[in-house]
Amino acid sequence: MESLALHCSFTTTTTTPFSLNPGISLHSRSKPISRSSPPSIFPPSSFPSLRSPLNSLLFSPLPKRRNPLLFLTRATSQNDKDPPPQTTPPPPPQGAKLLPFLISISIGLIVRFLIPIPVEVTLQAWQLFAIFLSTITGLVLSPLPVGAWAFLGLTTSIVTGTLPFTTAFGAFTNEVIWLIVISFFFARGFVKTGLGDRIATYFVKWLGKSTLGLSYGLTLSEALIAPAMPSTTARAGGVFVPIIKSLSLSAGSRPGDPSSRKLGSYLVQSQFQASTNSSALFLAASAQNLLCLKLAEELGIIILNPWVSWFKAASLPALVSLLLTPLILYKFYPPEIKDTPDAPAMAAKKLEQMGPVTKNEWIMVGAMLLAVTLWVCGDILGIPSVVAAMICLSMLLLLGVLDWDDCLSEKSAWDTLAWFAVLVGMASQLTNLGIVSWMSGCVAKSLQSLSLSWPVAFVVLQASYFLIHYLFASQTGHVGALYSAFLAMHLAAGVPGVLAVLALGYNTNLFGSITHDSSGQAAVYYGAGYMELPDVFKMGFVMAIVNAIVWGGVGTLWWKFLGIY
Repeated sequence: MESLALHCSFTTTTTTPFSLNPGISLHSRSKPISRSSPPSIFPPSSFPSLRSPLNSLLFSPLPKRRNPLLFLTRATSQNDKDPPPQTTPPPPPQGAKLLPFLISISIGLIVRFLIPIPVEVTLQAWQLFAIFLSTITGLVLSPLPVGAWAFLGLTTSIVTGTLPFTTAFGAFTNEVIWLIVISFFFARGFVKTGLGDRIATYFVKWLGKSTLGLSYGLTLSEALIAPAMPSTTARAGGVFVPIIKSLSLSAGSRPGDPSSRKLGSYLVQSQFQASTNSSALFLAASAQNLLCLKLAEELGIIILNPWVSWFKAASLPALVSLLLTPLILYKFYPPEIKDTPDAPAMAAKKLEQMGPVTKNEWIMVGAMLLAVTLWVCGDILGIPSVVAAMICLSMLLLLGVLDWDDCLSEKSAWDTLAWFAVLVGMASQLTNLGIVSWMSGCVAKSLQSLSLSWPVAFVVLQASYFLIHYLFASQTGHVGALYSAFLAMHLAAGVPGVLAVLALGYNTNLFGSITHDSSGQAAVYYGAGYMELPDVFKMGFVMAIVNAIVWGGVGTLWWKFLGIY
């Protein structure tokens, strides 16, 4: 989820990395990944938030028990000649960063007190709009962690009398937000059982004889896992980056080194760019997809049979892009090593070491098949998507695949519940109070003054929505801040409603790989150390053009054929 840029943490106590070298194992489940292990990629820290350092990860590590005997042995073995222990560096400054704080607050104060209130807008609506803009500015500049800053915005809306308490907290009961939270627990189950790793390893075995084939194997395995592991960030950090790094290390391709271009840089870049299309292919593949449809409903656009409709419309352009991405990057960002003949054999050895599919893996498969079935057939059966997710999570808890400590330690899920509910709640109230309709009306008048037809307006608005993401470090935050406004602009410009809803939703996934911090998975792939920052921006731009051509060309023709417009 990615696409979420959150404060989270990550452990992989069930796996250690894959290797083409017999001396380096591919995810043996008895050993946790640690910094002392050469193939390991994850420091025991936390995963980056909107503008936080790139030294963080997805799942919270379990506490390590200190061996008291070992501790006493070490203590008694020291003598007076031992060097003194190094002093601990002072903790970083606490509290808000002053300059981002002042800028964020100033934006809201200027809008509230210096800009005249439009005649069509009430004082309450304008005041909430000012608070919302300050909140969004803080998400970009990050004076505080995203959850803390969102809480300040929520508090301000209540203290100033802009929103009553019950209204301000109303989004905490939003079904889509709870569905997103539960999806984090599903992702943990995939990592904890090793099921995602097993699936990806099979694709390495089947397609890994060449570097290009290896890339296709990893890309297709993510597309297969995506609907049942609904977090792009979890797929990156829990499955694909460990495998890619281990393959690269065994081939002599090391992160932060000129040898990175042998193999690792290409595999990481290819998987990073392909992940956006995997996320766009399925409604359940990423958190922001569900939110897009929920926000569309608030503006009166309801997608019938959403799970099937989303997949049907995305299938052709997404599959074309998935097939083109490894090949295009093979030409524009080529690896030095073209053949990997040992990869299939090592993958087969790894699968042999893993043994037969475990009971917990079968339970995970069954739970995910049930979840996907209920999601697709939920309208017929009368079971809401969030209830289906709750049923499957209950199954995993009852059968011991997950325990409650796993859920409690999933800090990213609870952080998402906190800040995301605030953002969605404010956006919903802006719609209810008429701010969104006022903004869309202003844009519509501007477009009409330019005599733009709706197809031209559609292209202009889609491009603007995409390019604005260079200011954001969260796909979900971008949706919460701007999706409703841009959808209203599309509708005011005469764009067919279903087309506008789906195109903005797909676009939200595609801009997740344009920079090193454009999404949660971007931070994971960049943090692996195989990509230089200029290459991230350059290849991100190249693939953005490719995706624009594919989705704008193949996609629009396909949608016309399906009767979407």
